[in-house]
Formats: sequence, structure tokens, C-alpha cells
Amino acid sequence: MKIYTKTGDAGETGLFGGGRVAKDSPRVTAYGEVDELNATLGVVRATGVGPLDGLCHSMQEQLFTVGAVLATPRGTKADAHIPHVRPEWISDMETAMDALDAELPKMTHFILPAGTPASAALHLSRTVCRRAERSVVALVRDGTVDARVLQFLNRLSDLLFMMARAVNHRAGVADVKWMPEKPT
Repeated sequence: MKIYTKTGDAGETGLFGGGRVAKDSPRVTAYGEVDELNATLGVVRATGVGPLDGLCHSMQEQLFTVGAVLATPRGTKADAHIPHVRPEWISDMETAMDALDAELPKMTHFILPAGTPASAALHLSRTVCRRAERSVVALVRDGTVDARVLQFLNRLSDLLFMMARAVNHRAGVADVKWMPEKPT
């Protein structure tokens, strides 16, 4: 099977389960951003995040599911055959955040996305996640996508923030505090 199909040369793409849409449709934008998020987690893993690598791998697996949900019109035959976001994924992220929070110093300032390469990569993943989340809002609002996708992405961005802090803390690198200039 060839990787190129030429079916998208006119600016359209096929959805899982049938139908074609413009490549700049809100649905395609959303699953493209989720794919980008997944790729940034690959970069995170390549930087070496030690014990957090397994968590990143799980996130990547779950993001493939999120992408499938976003690429599949609700109510189609394909919709019945793809996995969906599971409530335990969200509660597992909350449990992981609680564990990370217990080991971190209390935040007293806003922090800049900085520190170790792994922390910076996690912050980049967090911002891509927030962008994907913003794209999903309209799809949830109009009933195109299950609201659990939005909840998943919201929780994931929080977890990525906590992981970025934890990676720095475990490496002995302090959070970089945002110190705004005094108004003149």
C-alpha cells in the first residue's frame, strides 16, 4: 500500500466511517492539533523523563483514541467500533496530579516555562494541549463531539503542567518565577 493517495490534493480529507470534509474544517483542525500534541509527547519522551515515561506513553495511547473520536462522525457504524474516552483516564490523571503535588514545593508565583529540556518540552506539550482544547470547545458545544473529550484535554493540560514542575524539581532545578516589572 502506498502512503500517498492523492485524494487530499483538492483540500479535502476522508473521515473515519465515511464522508469527506475540508482539511480546514473545525473537526480536522482539532484532530490535527491532538496529533501534534501526541508528537510533542514523543519529543518529551526523547528528552528522558525517567519514571514519568510510562505516564507519557499512556497519554500517547489515549490521545490516539481522542484523535479517533474526533475523526469519526457520531452515530456512524464506525463510531460503534472505536474506543472512546474512559472516565478512569480522567480520574487516573487526577490521582497522578495529587501524587506529584505532594512532592512539589508550594507555588507562590506564576512560573515561566523553563528549566530542564524535559520540563520545557512538557510546557510546550501543555500549550499545544490547550490549543487543542480550545478547538474542541465548539465541537462539544454543537454536539459533534462528546464532552468527555474536552474534560480529558483540560485535565491533561493540568497534568502536563504538574509533570513539568516535577521534572525540574527532581533534577534540582527551581521553578523560574515570573517577576513582572513594576508599573512606571
